[in-house]
Amino acid sequence: MASFTPNPALDKLTQLAQRVGEAIAASPAGELEKNARQHFIAQLAKQGLVTREEFDAERASLARTRAKLEALEAKLAALEQAQAQQNARG
Repeated sequence: MASFTPNPALDKLTQLAQRVGEAIAASPAGELEKNARQHFIAQLAKQGLVTREEFDAERASLARTRAKLEALEAKLAALEQAQAQQNARG
């Protein structure tokens, strides 16, 4: 079984990347990115676009509604047929 040997250069690069990311998040650039993202999301919402989660929720709701509609249509058809048979007899 191969053993894991840490790479000091990689560890230092990872730490540096983490520090740079933290510095950017705390700087005006981080605030600018946050504002730009919020503006972008707002513009997408104005265009009628939704997130994947919202889309999936609406799709599931539509599937449930469709199933209920099909059940009601079948029930109505059975009632209409029973009514037609009763009218034919009497």
